[in-house]
Amino acid sequence: MRPAALIRRMPGYAQVFRARHGSRPRFECPVCGYRGPFMDVTGFAGVRRHAECPQCGALERHRLQSLVLQRILAERDTAGLKALHFAPEKFLRRRLAARFGRYETADIEMRGVDHIADIRRLPFADASYDFVFASHVLEHVAEDRQAVAEIRRVLRAGGIAVLPVPVVCERTIEYAAPNPHEAGHVRAPGRDYFDRYRERFARVEVWSSEQFPEKYQLYAWEDRSVWPTAECPQRPPMAGERHADFVPVCYA
Repeated sequence: MRPAALIRRMPGYAQVFRARHGSRPRFECPVCGYRGPFMDVTGFAGVRRHAECPQCGALERHRLQSLVLQRILAERDTAGLKALHFAPEKFLRRRLAARFGRYETADIEMRGVDHIADIRRLPFADASYDFVFASHVLEHVAEDRQAVAEIRRVLRAGGIAVLPVPVVCERTIEYAAPNPHEAGHVRAPGRDYFDRYRERFARVEVWSSEQFPEKYQLYAWEDRSVWPTAECPQRPPMAGERHADFVPVCYA
């Protein structure tokens, strides 16, 4: 756990951060309701400004995914539906568990999940679930088309799969081997990556940061013009310092 996450567990930290950084831009977190400045984060790809909610720790992608889920599930009666959450994030785990009549979790190695499972070979019968959520998983899977086929297999007719990946270049770049500096990523996805979903699903609807109010801060504020770097040697440079995120919603 990074130091910022440890500090955030201290009671009242969000209020202290808000008081100390009152001159920074103010935002609203749709996950926990916090209002105030967001924290910068430093990762393998560099510094991202206004990235993390100091109250719940939700990042840009979690906030965008939360808003998309709210939209696509708003008019659906999900009480009788069955959901599978792969590599479950705490930010969305509680929300999905409360939304669906039956909610299950899975991961290849994570503790505390309902199923230890390889997403390339899911141990479930055909048409077992109505909803599958797997965020920032497929960029770690070399056999990603096999994984997408498995997700489609376990979905019932009319089901939905939400499968975001980090879009960090114009066109997808496949790595020769997993990059240990990128948490084992095997590719740098571009927006064209979602075409792989269209090979299996009847319809793929892509939501973006641009479709929601600015107050939620759903963009990656980072300088990608410095790429490639030692940590990200195969990522090409991208112009600009504010980059949209995307959430593909796949309909069976």
